[in-house]
Amino acid sequence: MLEKNSQETMEMRTFIFMLLVASLGFLLLLKPFFGPIFWACAIAIIFYPMQQKLVARMPGRRNLTALITLLACIVIVVLPMILVVTSAVSEGVGVYQKIETGEIDPAEYTRKIESAFPMVENFLANFGMEFSTLRENLAGAAMSSGKFLAQHTLSIGQNTFSFILNLCLMLYLTFFMLRDGSKLIELLVRALPLGDARERELFAKFAEVTRATVKGNLVIAIIQGSLGGFIFWALGIPGALLWGVCMAIVSLIPAIGPALIWAPVALYLLLTGQAIQALILAAFGAIVIGLIDNILRPILVGRDTKMPDYIVLLSTLGGLAIFGINGFVVGPLVAALFIAFWGIFIREINNQIETGVIAETPPRSGK
Repeated sequence: MLEKNSQETMEMRTFIFMLLVASLGFLLLLKPFFGPIFWACAIAIIFYPMQQKLVARMPGRRNLTALITLLACIVIVVLPMILVVTSAVSEGVGVYQKIETGEIDPAEYTRKIESAFPMVENFLANFGMEFSTLRENLAGAAMSSGKFLAQHTLSIGQNTFSFILNLCLMLYLTFFMLRDGSKLIELLVRALPLGDARERELFAKFAEVTRATVKGNLVIAIIQGSLGGFIFWALGIPGALLWGVCMAIVSLIPAIGPALIWAPVALYLLLTGQAIQALILAAFGAIVIGLIDNILRPILVGRDTKMPDYIVLLSTLGGLAIFGINGFVVGPLVAALFIAFWGIFIREINNQIETGVIAETPPRSGK
């Protein structure tokens, strides 16, 4: 009997070991497609309420409802994003061509600053720097960037092809996530050895944080990018659409994002004698664009994720540093799961102590 139990124990340990090896190998296979898989899950979570309403109206037609929801996602999210990015890239190419033909001279900007503020040259001299050298370095850097872009045109084309493939893969996976998402959740609840109640709570937290982070950050990015592009256009700054898209992207960094774009431009306007435009841009950026971040981010992200603002900030910055652009969702998600796991642990330990399941260790009697 003991020998049989020992054999069964060894078989179970071997099976679990092989299960972990197979799971790890499968995860390694999926690693190159982390982005499309993650965003397919995120989009399915965001559009899940719409999918459920369609299922209630058309019961038994899950393929059709998933397809309709996917088409709505493409019209609402994918096509506008592609249109804006394509327009921004086109505008960026136009700026590059103007630099290449000499219509835009990067060194001219430093000459304007030098003529408007001669004391800047004296200030730089105190640090052993010459304004002429700075101007030449700026021009050389601009030309080097142009040559780099020209030499890597093929690489950029390949990256565009890769982006299209990933986009198609994401939409393909989104369809199945919408159609079979509830079944996959139930399968994971039965497979994971964490306890059904804990697993459902964690999955609910995953969906809640993903939905709040994606929707909140995208709304903030769209608003701040639109406002930034508008003020650049109103002030006659070239490449307003391109700068607006850049501000939308950097707005994913809480608190300081858009200021990375408008603040240097406002400083340049001030140094070149365009004080009124500089003050308008600085005031609009600090008050209007900055206020959007300070008001909407706690409401759209912090409140729905039920995390303090500083945790949202730190987790977003950490996520961007580790996971790149996906990190603005992955970072807060990891932080929320960390808080959820510890919340469950503390709650259950306290419940066990209160019900007497965990008894206090009796004191040792002295001898």
